[in-house]
Amino acid sequence: MKAINNYLNFDGQTREAMTFYAKCLDAELTMQTFKDVGMDMPGGEDRIVHARLSKGGSANVIMASDSPPGQPVIVGNNVWISVDSEDQKEQDKQFQALSEGGQVVMPLDNTFWGARFGMLRDKYGLGWMFNLEQQKTD
Repeated sequence: MKAINNYLNFDGQTREAMTFYAKCLDAELTMQTFKDVGMDMPGGEDRIVHARLSKGGSANVIMASDSPPGQPVIVGNNVWISVDSEDQKEQDKQFQALSEGGQVVMPLDNTFWGARFGMLRDKYGLGWMFNLEQQKTD
């Protein structure tokens, strides 16, 4: 495993919150909107699909996104634990183990950002995200 990171969800306030956190922590911030990545979502054009705040390497990262329009964020379901996997075998094993007795929210699959990604809620109700960066081919 390369890293375990925090992942925050907001209801349209990701840009404001992450900009504030970046300023307070003197950290680097990158953001993409749903529109930037080609996701046509009425009312969601300016919502953030992914934000990444980092300082001093991959071990110091906070990630965030806005919920899709019409899916309100309830405090308590807006924090996820994000596991950055080193290989597919490790990712499969951890995803399977944590999903036992829980619920798979999004099965592991390849994504538009060049990673293999999946989400689940464990048997205690905690949200987990699994990300495996894949080598880019030209």
